Amino acid sequence: MGSVDHCLAGVTVGSGHNINKTAGLNIISSMPNWQHTQNKIVIGDDGYVLEDVPHLSDYIPNLPTYPNPLQDNPSYSVVKQYFVNVDDAVAQKIVVHKNSPRGKHFRRAGPRQKVYFEPDDVSACIVTCGGLCPGLNTVIREIVCGLYHMYGVSRVVGIDGGYRGFYSKNTIPLTPKVVNDIHKRGGTILGTSRGGHVTKKIVDGIQDRGMNQVYIIGGDGTQRGAAVIFEEIRRRGLNVAVAGIPKTIDNDIPVIDKSFGFDSAVEEAQRAISAAHVEATSFENGIGVVKLMGRDSGFIAMYATLASRDVDCCLIPESPFYLEGRGGLFEYIERRLKENGHMVIVIAEGAGQGLVSESLKSTDPSGNKLLPDVGLWISERIKEHFLKQNKMVINLKYIDPTYMIRAIPSNASDNVYCTLLAQSAVHGAMAGYTGFTVGPVNGRHAYIPFNRIIEKQNKVVITDRMWARLLSSTNQPSFLRTRDIIKANEEEEPPTQLANDSTSTDENLVEKQILC
Repeated sequence: MGSVDHCLAGVTVGSGHNINKTAGLNIISSMPNWQHTQNKIVIGDDGYVLEDVPHLSDYIPNLPTYPNPLQDNPSYSVVKQYFVNVDDAVAQKIVVHKNSPRGKHFRRAGPRQKVYFEPDDVSACIVTCGGLCPGLNTVIREIVCGLYHMYGVSRVVGIDGGYRGFYSKNTIPLTPKVVNDIHKRGGTILGTSRGGHVTKKIVDGIQDRGMNQVYIIGGDGTQRGAAVIFEEIRRRGLNVAVAGIPKTIDNDIPVIDKSFGFDSAVEEAQRAISAAHVEATSFENGIGVVKLMGRDSGFIAMYATLASRDVDCCLIPESPFYLEGRGGLFEYIERRLKENGHMVIVIAEGAGQGLVSESLKSTDPSGNKLLPDVGLWISERIKEHFLKQNKMVINLKYIDPTYMIRAIPSNASDNVYCTLLAQSAVHGAMAGYTGFTVGPVNGRHAYIPFNRIIEKQNKVVITDRMWARLLSSTNQPSFLRTRDIIKANEEEEPPTQLANDSTSTDENLVEKQILC
């Protein structure tokens, strides 16, 4: 029998569940209400759970399929297996015990044997939203080239200036020739913006222009908007595939291994740290302070610190710290200066915000908090402390490279990664999947439901071994009191929910019978 791919129908709603079993699998669609995306859950033997993504055939019956053009593509003639098996899934967790259930999985990304669009009928668009990030142009390039060279799609346009470009600006024609060299540039050739998400106008623009594939590149706020766009498209019954490519330089997208641009950002941050180290070592009691990106997650600061080995203290949003008193930051700075004669501090932009006046905080058009410059703030506090103590004269230099880092082109590692993301998104859309985001899970690319990407942020776990490695590298105190350790342990991700009877008693579950 075929997979449980897209043949779902016969919806029943209620608290009484007669779960249909086919080929050892239970198909459940969790739906809090009719205004939200149906969460397709496949439950198999031994605790196997597949968090599936929507498919066009879920709400448009009798869609025709076509042979995948890749089977005639000379570039793929050397590949032993053209297509991903329909039952392939990627495990969310790979560290298990001998009696562990199989746990949660996601549908594996890649080309399928059948596609739901004829190349000549495809009209695709690409939009970039939110802040800049290394790799944006590479993703754009590889979507265009992937559609053209792998599937023979020639009608691709860019949306100018973010979400509002769907209804207020002209489109930008994109061909392999147009995008050929854009991966060598920073920023995005399509332009970007924050806000501007008016769902009805956006979907009207998609519908009026006859677009049937939409590729949305952006962070958690953008992906949240993409989920709403998909829901409106599904409500209207449009044959339009919506694919998200997650972008955040902070690496704060959950589920996926990392976000594109992160490696480039860590690499470029080394230049700023190296400059701060040169400044600090060239003066008596020299202190170099470097502010890096990281509004809510300190991954860039942590990895840049570990890679540099020149940093004496790393401060991130997840790890609270205090300035005065025994065990505080000022005491540690004094000790370090006496021992080494210099010091380098790396601070993420979201660190220590609880110490900064609330009156200085506001939000941007996307709803993100506008954070005060914590690097400048802490530099001034350090200067004030040593001036007041009158024990030693310090020479402090503050470096803020954040906008320089955002604007660089992606490095070699990110270029390869962006290629895989873009091609995986193209394969998914051509195969009829929609309402998904793509990314690597334990090294394998997968299609992930929007709700899993936007439900929370990925954060550094300060009770984890990676943070311990950093503390060992810098020799800084943890600044943690007992209550902080207890709180950090409570905030760690709970174990994977087991797929047993206790997890399928929600009154709002919708069961679907397989009619394959």
